[in-house]
Amino acid sequence: MTFAWSPSGRYLSRSRLRQFAEAHGHADFTSKHRWSVEDLDGFWRAVDRDLGLVWKKPYDRVFDTSRGIPWTTWWLGGRMNFVASALRHDPSRTAIIFEGEEGISRRLTYGELAAAVRRCAAGLRALSVRPGDRVGISLPLTPECASGTLAEGAIGAIYTPIFSGYASDASAGRLRDCDASVLITADGFRRRGQAIQMKETADAAVDGAPSVRTVIVVPRLGREVRLRDRDARRGRDWRDLYAHLQRVRKRRHRRPAA
Repeated sequence: MTFAWSPSGRYLSRSRLRQFAEAHGHADFTSKHRWSVEDLDGFWRAVDRDLGLVWKKPYDRVFDTSRGIPWTTWWLGGRMNFVASALRHDPSRTAIIFEGEEGISRRLTYGELAAAVRRCAAGLRALSVRPGDRVGISLPLTPECASGTLAEGAIGAIYTPIFSGYASDASAGRLRDCDASVLITADGFRRRGQAIQMKETADAAVDGAPSVRTVIVVPRLGREVRLRDRDARRGRDWRDLYAHLQRVRKRRHRRPAA
């Protein structure tokens, strides 16, 4: 067997996979692999415990192959939302370190990321996004991309990724194929020192995707863009989306006591 890469001793000393294997009595890859093949139930229960997955309702069985291996079903009887597991860490722990091409850096803790996800999810609900609705995200790899993606999952919407470098026809095709109702994009991003405009590409894309009723624009470059209000599509700024949760809190605060 030939390996393209062999980890150093220092790397292995901090490997979570190695720690997981050794904690269950497996000192090498062969032993761990045999365990994963010969004891599927025990292996995946151990993986669940090791990852600390958050279940709304615990599963009854790990898997069921009664319909045949290609149609195996997993975690029977269990209910979960993956976002709860993604955000379960210590709120003070760093979740995201972002550095843009222009040298600007941002750091978010898990607590800050969870708050951003709640704000975005509240804004999407205010736009009548419901479980099962499709929301396209065409964003550069920014903290807003992470919080928007997790917000969709939190409310049960279906995430539709659209590469930020796609031309309008390619984006429109993906929006049409999933019958998306919302598109989250940016005013633009920088690539090799050049400012790449995204809002104009998004406008052309939604012209070819009649199901899209709302376009949300993240101010990545901070440039002025035209927020359209035609063809039943409402242009909105990302800050408007975030502001919704604050408005809801103010209304609740003003509500008279019963």
